[in-house]
Amino acid sequence: MLYNFDEIIDRRHTGSLKWHYTDDTIALWVADMDFRAAQPILNTIERVLHHGVLGYTKPTEALHEAVINWHGSRYGLALDKQHILFSHGVIPSLALMLRIFTEVGDAVLVNDPIYTPFMTKVRDNGRRLILSPLTEAKGRYHLDLVDIEAKIVEHDVKLYLLCNPHNPGGRVWTADELEALLMICKKHDVAIMSDEIHQDLTLSGHNFIPFLSLATGYEHKVVSITSMTKAFNVAGIKGSMIFAKDEVLIQKISQQQRLSDEHDLNLFAYEVMASAYEQGGEWLAQALTYIEANIDLVCDFLEQHLPNIKVMRPEASYLIWLDCSAYGQDNQMFYDQLREAKVELSAGIQYGDEGHLKMRLNVACPKAVLMEGLNRIYLAFSEVI
Repeated sequence: MLYNFDEIIDRRHTGSLKWHYTDDTIALWVADMDFRAAQPILNTIERVLHHGVLGYTKPTEALHEAVINWHGSRYGLALDKQHILFSHGVIPSLALMLRIFTEVGDAVLVNDPIYTPFMTKVRDNGRRLILSPLTEAKGRYHLDLVDIEAKIVEHDVKLYLLCNPHNPGGRVWTADELEALLMICKKHDVAIMSDEIHQDLTLSGHNFIPFLSLATGYEHKVVSITSMTKAFNVAGIKGSMIFAKDEVLIQKISQQQRLSDEHDLNLFAYEVMASAYEQGGEWLAQALTYIEANIDLVCDFLEQHLPNIKVMRPEASYLIWLDCSAYGQDNQMFYDQLREAKVELSAGIQYGDEGHLKMRLNVACPKAVLMEGLNRIYLAFSEVI
């Protein structure tokens, strides 16, 4: 089936978080695609509704098999049924890992910049947030392994929250980088949670490696969290997974989930998850091709019209990290200029101090919408040139 990603679907006045601004604002911010979901997923929802009974539901053998086959065939991650725990979302899972691996007052290390909840959930749960800035070279972020180890020792870090692929920078960490990080964490007995929700959005020329596939002998300290919601544009249907391979750790996670009744998903989450992994591959492949063309479009447009904006081309996801520092020194000024031009991006400063004078741009939308947004960005920055 050939999908039409040029279709413009009006999401205003639908309760959409992304499009809740004024009617004439172009929304290129939150990580949410403007594409119609894969037809097999829509068919699945229609089938469930046609059945007519929307009662309590549990994960089926077919669902477990779909998850296992998807991750095994695409990423070489060997999973058994008992390694898979379901959760309402990756952020609730992140908060759960804080309770699993740390106590109130313990130090938790994250990189800067990073997806905002990595920082807020650490603080909200009474843990000490320790930041290790990423270094930038040749338009890519890199882990500063020397700084990471120094911070671990200095602050007695108990848990490292890894984002792979990285949000907002779009890096897909290599095997060498991940193995070096693992060696440091093993040396200092630091647990690792790897957020891998953008794994299925890895772009051509890059290879995503699940952290668990490297953690042999250290599985009691490693978990990964992921979901189909980002890749298949079904974020409004809450559902995610926690992968763990150590039996004692699995029991501990399960017990914590039962304490707050966080382990049961709704009927639609289970059904959509199975449908995505069983039948969504064709839609995803076409979506990634379209997204890469949009990334090219952004890079070419900015090179021609706003060449002083430094573009960090993503290796995964549909989010582009833009360094706008050549056009001014005030974060609020950039944001206000964009708002005035009726285009909404994500302000980089919300991702940590390293996001100073940066913006995050979402290209997962029809080309015509993206072009209108780019023209408005040009108008916004032309005011400060």
